[in-house]
Amino acid sequence: MIAIIDYDAGNLKSVLKALEYLSQDAMITRNKDEILKADKVILPGVGSFGEAMEKLHKYQLVDVIKEVVSNKTPLLGICLGLQLLFERSDESKGVNGLGVLEGEILRIPNKEGIKIPHMGWNSLDINPESKLYRGIENNSYVYFVHSYYLKAKNEQEVVATTDYSTLIHASVEKDNIFACQFHPEKSGDVGLKILENFANLKKEEL
Repeated sequence: MIAIIDYDAGNLKSVLKALEYLSQDAMITRNKDEILKADKVILPGVGSFGEAMEKLHKYQLVDVIKEVVSNKTPLLGICLGLQLLFERSDESKGVNGLGVLEGEILRIPNKEGIKIPHMGWNSLDINPESKLYRGIENNSYVYFVHSYYLKAKNEQEVVATTDYSTLIHASVEKDNIFACQFHPEKSGDVGLKILENFANLKKEEL
């Protein structure tokens, strides 16, 4: 069972539909016991960093997510879900993120000819050792919607990057934590393969 954490994020249903298309057993829930019993957990997200953290606190999900991490259950953060795993964001100064990974979320710098938010398809420079991108060709295209981007502290945790006004750390892996800034559920066959790879992870691989 894959638990999709429900904290009123906007892309819950599209993530669920993508997993169901892959014949995966998945559910949307904010129930602590259901999340902790799940084989895999997804933290989705669309919206603002500060509001999302407020909702995670309101629904008492902060400690649940940290328990998922400490239990070595595979966890996938998507879009804002990636950003929340880190320590802080320019979007909501003074608000602490979950801090299970080291790094910060910065605003995409203004540059002539570059539109913010970044909305559209960009290619990924992929680390061939990545578990999440097994069977996916380098420079494959995925779909982004964001105004803020990750700068990870530990570059060895970065498994995919893209260029949009600056070098963006588009995806990370560390132990049982996986995350991508783009939306795999909106990224066609490539995105479905990423979700399938996550769903098929075995604990002994982590």
